[in-house]
Amino acid sequence: MSTDLLILIQGREIAASRYRILQYIPYLDKHSVSCTVEEFPHSPGAYVSLLTMLPRYDCVFVQRKRFHFPFLSLFRRRARRVIYDLDDAVMFKNTLARSPYSKTRERRFRNMVRNSDIIIAGNSFLKEQACRHHPDVVVIPTSIPAYKYSLKDYAKTKERVTIGWIGDHGSIHYLERFKDIWDEIGRRFPGRVELKIICDTFFDCRHIPVRKAKWSQETEVEELMDIDIGVMPLVDDLWSWGKCGLKILQYFGAGVPAVCTPVGVNRDIVIHGKNGYWARTREEWADMLSMLVNDSKKRREMGLTGRKTLESGFTMEANAPHILSAILGGRWLCR
Repeated sequence: MSTDLLILIQGREIAASRYRILQYIPYLDKHSVSCTVEEFPHSPGAYVSLLTMLPRYDCVFVQRKRFHFPFLSLFRRRARRVIYDLDDAVMFKNTLARSPYSKTRERRFRNMVRNSDIIIAGNSFLKEQACRHHPDVVVIPTSIPAYKYSLKDYAKTKERVTIGWIGDHGSIHYLERFKDIWDEIGRRFPGRVELKIICDTFFDCRHIPVRKAKWSQETEVEELMDIDIGVMPLVDDLWSWGKCGLKILQYFGAGVPAVCTPVGVNRDIVIHGKNGYWARTREEWADMLSMLVNDSKKRREMGLTGRKTLESGFTMEANAPHILSAILGGRWLCR
């Protein structure tokens, strides 16, 4: 018997949409889940249209966004079953805000969670937040399709060691905040290092060359295989604790070690000294990066360990059954 699933996303090119649900559609199709994908409504007519179509589906998968009252009440009356998936600390304001606290965000999050049947959280911090309002919350980590990622060619001779970062314009401010670190590495290793930014927005540094690679879904894996050290700098705040470590998983997919701020799920994915390094202070960042710049053997060893970490439970292949279980309303197969 087929299950009809309506998936509501922010956009097909949005990383959260792609990695949290869209990549699982072929697997769901094979297991008799018929998927219809719609973007969140942007007009009164679109909201009415959504309400009209809801009764046709057995389940609605809502990715990250929260509906306002009174629409949420109407939505819940017409939807048979609702799964709410979140991979960001949407109950708080982001790092750029003066204060992370928002009564409006907290209220909307609480209402959305209470009006859902099952909550899927991208990490344990988000699970804790959701459990304050709902008893049925499960962690399914953000995952990548392992089959699409090949290990980099460690034997390839390069003029410079490439420190790389991948992300979108909304998070590049984290990388830019650390410009002094990238410049310090450039001063320590003149002519031997470069910073590669895979994004749609860029910036320049004074003492380290910056390679600017325009992000595209078609070339991102190839661009990642060209880097030698992946970085994920963050600010230690409530918003960052909601991050789900996608960048690090992508680095590990290509067999690249990571240096990261040990916040949130980063602490679970990166094992300090094994597949990468934690760096809390500016001095630690410079020292951890310097160790990897100087040691190609260490980069290879850590990168291969990172690939094993990825395959231990952070792949699409591993988590597809858990997504299916949530949609079908079965008992949790995962943590």
